[in-house]
Amino acid sequence: EAVAAEWMLEFACSCLCRHFAEQIGAEFQRWRDVAKALINGLSQIPPHQKKTVYLCQLLIRIAQGKNLGLQFENDQRISPLESALSFWTLLEREEIKLEKLHEDIRRLIQIQIVAVHMENRYFKEAAEVLERMFTDSESDKPLRVKLATIIKTKDPYVPLLQSFSYSLLINKIKSYVELFMKENETNFLIQEATKQVVSKGLGATALQNRPVEVNENDKSDLETKRRFVLSFILLRMCQDCNMKLAEQKVGLNNMQTAGKNGVSLACSRKRQRWTYKEDLELKWGIREFGVGNWAKILIHGNFNNRTSVMLKDRWRTLNKDK
Repeated sequence: EAVAAEWMLEFACSCLCRHFAEQIGAEFQRWRDVAKALINGLSQIPPHQKKTVYLCQLLIRIAQGKNLGLQFENDQRISPLESALSFWTLLEREEIKLEKLHEDIRRLIQIQIVAVHMENRYFKEAAEVLERMFTDSESDKPLRVKLATIIKTKDPYVPLLQSFSYSLLINKIKSYVELFMKENETNFLIQEATKQVVSKGLGATALQNRPVEVNENDKSDLETKRRFVLSFILLRMCQDCNMKLAEQKVGLNNMQTAGKNGVSLACSRKRQRWTYKEDLELKWGIREFGVGNWAKILIHGNFNNRTSVMLKDRWRTLNKDK
């Protein structure tokens, strides 16, 4: 089941990359929620999936980068773009061959962190974030000095901020995504799924242990094959655990409802105690979105494999204790 969840995460990341151009479109939001649910369900990140997880987290934050009302970190001072920068740093550590693109994107994120605060006329906060972002290293000093000078002018429309705009950041991220997809969007899912079928003796004659020929002009062909393979393997795995597919809700079209009915990808889930950190996240969500908006609080909060119903029940429990 852990292997199946890893495949689902790879697939979700692929879809997230495909729909990143939309950013706030329905498909991007759907796969964003799927990716978040899968990532939150990980007890630890498998080494071979670090880049996948980091990229998902980066894209989710970049897409919401201008919304200073959203919080991805426990420290409420940290904006979505600051959080994105931390994941970009992690991605940089995982690869060294794209040094120029890495540097360009890092600088663009840093500039836009300041620019977004200034656009919202949070000049004091822009100065504070500048202190958090930059070290005293000489390599950072020129940009740091320029941004400090811009903040003092309290003018969000200066040439530097306009030249290194948010749209340019998005385009650079798209360039990185294209390279990532080209490197990783091979036949990984289908080949690994086939190996699993063969090793378990499940007998899927339609699946051959060889690369799948994909027409460059018909990208949907690969996605169709992936959907078939994932559905098939996940179904067989659930059957091995004496569970029905309907109970597991692993169909790709039903993934967005998994958080509402409390079904996880694992065949079983032990009842887990609420942590103090989760209680703080819940209280923050209540302040931000109001009582009753459990799905929204779940999406924007950092919870450990919880559901909307669990959030509602926990809030009732907390109020009983008062």
